[in-house]
Amino acid sequence: MPVHFEQSEMIARRAAAARKLKEEGLDGLLIFKQESMYYLTGYDTFGFCFFQCLYLGADGRYFLLTRAPDLRQARYTSDIKDIRIWMDGDGVNPARDLKAVLDEYGLNGKILGCEYNAYGLSAAYGKMLESELEGFCLLRDQSILVSSLRVVKSKAEIICVRHAAKLADDAMDAAMETAGPGVFEGDILAAMQGAVFRGGGDYPGNEFIIGSGAGALLCRYFTGRRNLGSQDQLTLEYAGAYRRYHACLMQTFLTGRPSREHLGMHAACSDALEACLDAIRPGETMGAVFSEHARVLDEAGYREHRLNACGYSLGAMYTPMWMDFPMFHAGNPYRIEVNNIFFVHIILMNSDTGNSMTLGLTVRVTADGVERLSRQPTDLVMV
Repeated sequence: MPVHFEQSEMIARRAAAARKLKEEGLDGLLIFKQESMYYLTGYDTFGFCFFQCLYLGADGRYFLLTRAPDLRQARYTSDIKDIRIWMDGDGVNPARDLKAVLDEYGLNGKILGCEYNAYGLSAAYGKMLESELEGFCLLRDQSILVSSLRVVKSKAEIICVRHAAKLADDAMDAAMETAGPGVFEGDILAAMQGAVFRGGGDYPGNEFIIGSGAGALLCRYFTGRRNLGSQDQLTLEYAGAYRRYHACLMQTFLTGRPSREHLGMHAACSDALEACLDAIRPGETMGAVFSEHARVLDEAGYREHRLNACGYSLGAMYTPMWMDFPMFHAGNPYRIEVNNIFFVHIILMNSDTGNSMTLGLTVRVTADGVERLSRQPTDLVMV
């Protein structure tokens, strides 16, 4: 299978990263985020739980150090030509193998950036890396160098996001067709995930989030399924994923007769969502968008029941999370750009009454606002 993007685009991505390295006074970058590896080379795996490193130099040269099971994985999915293997065994030190290849590339005494904030670089691996490279080269934390490039999507990436959004819509259709009093949550999940797979999609970066009854107040996946009651609430947060790119939706379904509080919460969520979408435009900060979220919900009397963030960027992400850099939270100075892809979510959880309400959708930033990528309405869903 070839890399999913044109060679010219992959070359341009690496060239942009190399320019950033030069701007930062760096000779190269040690890459441990799987998302960065995929973005720069197409390399696609879940083997990043073991030590592996993609090196990209300011001169454009690059190589991958990984384990034997990922040798053919890298050959099949990426455009990496120089693939090195470290051998499994008791007491092995793959950082020593990395140092040897770095030395071969002439990097002794150079300054290298490092993606420290990466699931692929555990604390133990990080200590091993620093110990081995001490005195050989200088390391600087550059955990968001590639992330800052990934946050603005190309035309080819937006095609993937649009397909992911269609899959998310299809999954929502499946949920609405399946859910109802007495229905098993597992059947709802099976229908939703099946819709994504039938549309050519992927597993998402984290599990679909589903909870009913008291579990509807949770916004993380947890094990254990139940049947919906005749008077119940069901929270769904999930993503359509295509070529690893994500588009998310979030909604709370109700069975039976909606309570006055549920109706009020839905109205507040709708108002807050529209206020956030109105605030999203090029040049505005993400912090300002969050302020609109907080203003609307606080004025409606829900200060104690809202969260301290209202969404985040989306892209090609890997386990354990589809959340990408950056996030909508108080004071975030990131200035919004055209072709950012954002998931905006409004979440109310009242632990005193046991009621919840959520709304969320994915948008693309345009020159004058946002494009909603979902065809699903945000009306209150009764099943």
